[in-house]
Amino acid sequence: MSTTTKNGLITRPSRRTVLKGGAATLAASTLFTPALLRAAEPVIRIGHVSPQTGPMAGFAEAQEWTLGGIRKFLEPGLTIGGTNYKVEIITKDSQTDESRAAEVANELILKDKVDIITASSGSTNTVPVANAAELNEIPCVTTDNPWESYYYNRNPPAEGFTWTYHFFWGLEQVLSCFIGLWNDQPTNKVVGVLFNTAADDTSWHNAFVPAIQKAGYTVIDPGQFPAFGNDFTPQIAAFKAAGVEIVTGNLFLPDFAGFYAQCAQQGYQPKVITLGKAFLFPADVESLGPRGLGVTSEVWWTPLHPYSSSLTGISSKDLGASYEADTGRHWTQPIPFKHALMEVVIDVLKRSGNPKDPQAILDAITKTNLNTIVGPVNWANGPVKNVCTTPVVAGQWQKNGDRLDIAIVNSGQFPDIKTTSKLLPLG
Repeated sequence: MSTTTKNGLITRPSRRTVLKGGAATLAASTLFTPALLRAAEPVIRIGHVSPQTGPMAGFAEAQEWTLGGIRKFLEPGLTIGGTNYKVEIITKDSQTDESRAAEVANELILKDKVDIITASSGSTNTVPVANAAELNEIPCVTTDNPWESYYYNRNPPAEGFTWTYHFFWGLEQVLSCFIGLWNDQPTNKVVGVLFNTAADDTSWHNAFVPAIQKAGYTVIDPGQFPAFGNDFTPQIAAFKAAGVEIVTGNLFLPDFAGFYAQCAQQGYQPKVITLGKAFLFPADVESLGPRGLGVTSEVWWTPLHPYSSSLTGISSKDLGASYEADTGRHWTQPIPFKHALMEVVIDVLKRSGNPKDPQAILDAITKTNLNTIVGPVNWANGPVKNVCTTPVVAGQWQKNGDRLDIAIVNSGQFPDIKTTSKLLPLG
């Protein structure tokens, strides 16, 4: 029996209940095949859900390369508590769809019998996966999603969640570096905001508007809108009428491209454009042509960040260089977060003492204190029980010789991540 609830979550008896119910059968089978079971190498299974296709596929572009390196590192297995375990990483494509993410999360938990489940890339993926893990009482670690939309979109109980933990930066940190960036540019301090009606954008909208006003800026908010295929004439008219010189928000690139094309048609050019999401990937910014030069965004990581992997020892600089040498493509910001996710999981499994015991894994998660390639991960220091934050700064896309690169133009709350350029005029 199963039922489907909000977010497409499939509810079934918990994995722990299923395992208990099958214990007698398993015990009986061992009586007949002891030699076979002793000969089999025990296996740890790690599940991972991400958007390998769909509108957010760019977030998983480097996934196979990153996980390929982790799998190679794990070829000898992991020795834990005197036992050597083979390690399997099983990936599933959410197709950038919340219901699909819930479906494959349940497959990983109930069919593939993973020992720990992970997810990345926005609340479309992290929320349904975490919900499935919480329901089935299986340890879960997620990343690559501003923590507020991960946490509050799940209607957290007063005591927080039990089985699900998340690391990534938060909107307060993003705002700190965005406002710092704007303060470096002479403007009239009038900001126009662009947010669609998705859950992620609602979290950004609700955090940004009051914080920007508190910083002494006037906010022009023409209202949220559905994602994709919009006519932005009303927003542009409102911005022009109010003299908006700074545009901010959180858009998919197709929406921004449509907005910016209409700006040119309607004779509107802001002085500063600072968006989440739209400007993460170099190929996306290059697709805008010369008008993409000078746009600004959040920066999760660059090869110049002062961090190294706790797993392999590789530096940020060498990770970026290795990716470019192996693939011929420009490094992207999600690369180290996939790597760091596995850093955390492997560290947790090793400290658990028994990677086949969900409670032992959970206890190890709560005691994590690890310096990763994206910075420290320590849930004892988080803003809420199940969350810890990682650094984020502000950057601007600039020409670097023959290629487009993102320069760090404001360090926000993280002065150990040095700026590499002053803010240049847009366009």
